Amino acid sequence: MKKRLLTFLGVLLACNTLYAQDIYIQSGKLVDTRNGKVLQEKTIIVSGNKITRIENGYVQPKNATDSLIDLRDMTVLPGLTDMHVHLESETNPSKYLERFTNDPADDAFNSVGFAQSTLLAGFTTVRDLGGTGVNISLRDAINKGKIAGPRIFTAGKSIATTGGHADPSNGMNAAFTGNPGPKEGVVNSVDDARKAVRERYKTGADLIKITATGGVLSVAKSSSNPQFTLEEIKMITQTAKDYGFHVAAHAHGDEGMQRAIKGGVLTIEHGTLMSEETMDLMKKHKTYLVPTLTAGKEVSEKAKVKNYYPELVVPKALEIGPKIQDTFGRAYKKGVLIAFGTDAGVFEHGKNAKEFGYMVEAGMPAMEAIQSATITPAKILNMENESGQLAPGFFADIIAVKEDPTQNIKTLEDVKFVMKDGKVYKK
Repeated sequence: MKKRLLTFLGVLLACNTLYAQDIYIQSGKLVDTRNGKVLQEKTIIVSGNKITRIENGYVQPKNATDSLIDLRDMTVLPGLTDMHVHLESETNPSKYLERFTNDPADDAFNSVGFAQSTLLAGFTTVRDLGGTGVNISLRDAINKGKIAGPRIFTAGKSIATTGGHADPSNGMNAAFTGNPGPKEGVVNSVDDARKAVRERYKTGADLIKITATGGVLSVAKSSSNPQFTLEEIKMITQTAKDYGFHVAAHAHGDEGMQRAIKGGVLTIEHGTLMSEETMDLMKKHKTYLVPTLTAGKEVSEKAKVKNYYPELVVPKALEIGPKIQDTFGRAYKKGVLIAFGTDAGVFEHGKNAKEFGYMVEAGMPAMEAIQSATITPAKILNMENESGQLAPGFFADIIAVKEDPTQNIKTLEDVKFVMKDGKVYKK
């Protein structure tokens, strides 16, 4: 009986292999992100969640069970990666009040829609840089196929100092303030710094995010003062390394930025008030800048709307927002490494691709902007052999747009086709 059962299972396996469906995607143009070229008339063959081969010309399916997707009038490229999003929330005039009215379940329900909007905009992978912990559950639900969304690498809760940007009790009255510590992502010593990283490991984070300086949208006075000691940052990065994490640092002010770079962080988020000296330091340490130009523009515009932000936030938004694009342009020309990131959530999810236009406007060639959202994030996330390219053996994360984005970068704001892991989500 056992022998018959094994034989039956073997036949079933053979049949499933024989009749497994391949997907043939015919593309008019294909963006080769690895070599920085646009190729003509290619056919991508997908099996399961991987690309198996790419052939010249328009190849027809070989078996009756195979399917064909005709994108011959479109340009195909790898799914995009946004290295700075916040999928738990989205800007609105009641955002600060929601800290008191929303339960975690409310944030979780909202995050499902935000994740879907991000995926349908062509972003098949994101790095979520801070929330309450809902972002970890969101990642897990997507990975299990329960909901649609991008592949998420999340920091869980950001690590801050008392009163610093990402202290969850900022702006609250004494009845709510309490005394948050490492468990809640607030540190005040080297020992606290070590414990906070271990807490992130315990709760299931993929990386660490610190707020090295003040921030714009926190209800606190400074947007740019340094908020960690160098010793605290070094302990965070050393402990993170032990747990297989890299560290991202929110930073607007120059001194806090320099401490973060010297302390060993891998990416600087925003970098608004970066000096030439800091740019040189970033090059020396091979630290990446994640510019978030869209957030800078959107925040400065919303600050002009009466009562959209608390009074303490408005002058910071008006000061910092307009400066980010100019700093990015100078950093790019200086040779600082750039990774694409938008800070979506600070503005509406699904509008992430607006960032490309601002990058090109500041002097970055379109192909390099595309590479900053494909092969560069793959390197940072240790996915160089899986993501960021259309090549055999890589994830079948494939998107398509009507025009050649190297000629019209804004076509990326209107993605027509989205495949993630070999499954079509938009066509």
